[in-house]
Amino acid sequence: MHALIIEDEFLVALNIEDSLEALGFTSRETVATEDKAVTTARHHPPDLITADVRLLRGSGIAAVKRILQEQTVPVVFITGNVEVVRQEMPEAVVVSKPFGEEALRRAVAVARARAA
Repeated sequence: MHALIIEDEFLVALNIEDSLEALGFTSRETVATEDKAVTTARHHPPDLITADVRLLRGSGIAAVKRILQEQTVPVVFITGNVEVVRQEMPEAVVVSKPFGEEALRRAVAVARARAA
């Protein structure tokens, strides 16, 4: 399984990568901008997306919305801006930073079930 990690903080991205590997994701790709996220998802469709709200350039929310126009994929937002996600995408699966592996595991299961 392949995960697209939309995150601009290097250490957070590494933590997400490690957690997803423990959940069985054998391929992980990290991007830090909205446009790169959209392009990457287009060229290598993910089985899961994790996204932060604020990025180096652009928005994780905007990136996810653009990607979901082209494909169906489970999404988990991992962010310190939970309320922003709730306002923009009320049905989104959200994990608050800092997060634990168990919280991410549960969120991934919910996101996958919703996308099925």
